[in-house]
Amino acid sequence: MAAAALTREGGEDAFRRLFRFYRQRDASDLRGVVDFSAPGGQVFRSQLSISSVSDQDAYRAGLQPVSQWKAYGLSGYPGFIFIPNPFLPGCQRHWVKQCLKLYPEKPNVCNLDLHMAPEKTTDLWGQSKEQLRRKGSSKWEPRSLLEKLRWVTLGYHYNWDTKKYSANHHTPFPSDLAFLSEQVAAACGFRGFQAQAGILNYYHFDSSLGIHVDESELDHSRPLLSFSFGQSSIFLLGGLKREEAPTAMFMHSGDIMVMSGFSRLLYHAVPRVLPNPEGTALPSCLNQALSSDLPVGSVIEHSSDEDWQVCAKYLQSSRINMTIRQVLAEGQKFPEESGTNGKSQAPSEDSYHENSKAKRHKPNRVS
Repeated sequence: MAAAALTREGGEDAFRRLFRFYRQRDASDLRGVVDFSAPGGQVFRSQLSISSVSDQDAYRAGLQPVSQWKAYGLSGYPGFIFIPNPFLPGCQRHWVKQCLKLYPEKPNVCNLDLHMAPEKTTDLWGQSKEQLRRKGSSKWEPRSLLEKLRWVTLGYHYNWDTKKYSANHHTPFPSDLAFLSEQVAAACGFRGFQAQAGILNYYHFDSSLGIHVDESELDHSRPLLSFSFGQSSIFLLGGLKREEAPTAMFMHSGDIMVMSGFSRLLYHAVPRVLPNPEGTALPSCLNQALSSDLPVGSVIEHSSDEDWQVCAKYLQSSRINMTIRQVLAEGQKFPEESGTNGKSQAPSEDSYHENSKAKRHKPNRVS
């Protein structure tokens, strides 16, 4: 297979070679990509802590009872858990709407803040919704501000320049997302997990996420949680060194990944975003209606038809990923630092989001 042959070549490290292979638009050989909807080979079933999450709390978070989830591990990657879409019908819509309408709002931080005046980045949803709703199929149409969104940070705001978190750059973490994260972490054996920082990534079909390790959190004993919505992607999970060839896997809408233990500090990347495998504008799980009878205390809110029309139009060519972390252990504090102001800086294209290198006049360029 072409992908396997690449890992044996000299020159570039094995991770970069496979990243470049899957990044190519014409990389049609995807037979080596693990598909958890049809597990086999190095995939095995993982045990969850069913008693750690009550059915009521799962319902409140918009999740099926944990006893109904399927969870998988990968040989050679202890601590890695993959949970194919455990969301109740219609509940993914809530998180999509939050990522597009609520979470980009101040005081949270987004990439647009780095090169636009504060008044210009207020109410990105309100400034974009009509343009998105009317958007046609032409790639030449100007992009709305929401379509220019690349990342949003929550809670402790990651500093892209120093690659650190700090006590003086913190805003309240969204309570609904914290509750969801706590239930997923508990089901995976991490009761007491505290959602303290989040990075939301917004991808289009020509976007990718560069090779990196999430090591800036001061407490690595707690897992990294990843939630995906919208179009699909290829995710690469490597080793402790970039010379180790990564394993490629598909991520579809609603899928959850948990990286803990040995797998918590492994290199990983997203070389490519793909149309969902059903061949429809949106995966069918996003077309399901939310139950009108939500449980008492549910963090899930009904979305208006008008709001969902905007979200659905956005997702026809996009993917949203939420990664949630615990930064500090119980009772732990940040070390004293000097010479930093805690403000967030833009990541370089190569170290985080990697965009197509198309010239400015081409329609598929992502800024």
